[in-house]
Amino acid sequence: MIKASFFYSEGQLNGFELKGHADSGEYGQDIVCAAVSALAISTINGLEQLAKVQLYVDANEQNGGFLQARLADSAINDEAAQLLLANFRLGIGDVTKNYSDYIEIIEDKS
Repeated sequence: MIKASFFYSEGQLNGFELKGHADSGEYGQDIVCAAVSALAISTINGLEQLAKVQLYVDANEQNGGFLQARLADSAINDEAAQLLLANFRLGIGDVTKNYSDYIEIIEDKS
């Protein structure tokens, strides 16, 4: 199962973490993994290339599937960054509605 965590700071999204594997199909045919990966990569690309905000990214496919992206403190209130992260959250929510056996959303507002 993929655990998708969303992190907040002062009510603003400041990043996300994806951990685990969906295992909804054979390697190369896992549509849940493909959807989540496409959404995540598109969001990271948008944050870096369109919003041009400072972003910290950590990935490790070897140990159980792991991707984390967090905004620098100076970018948390950036309107474009917030829009891109909110869009990613909506996309993950839609995938979860249809494939809840394979993905879980965790909201970390601490």
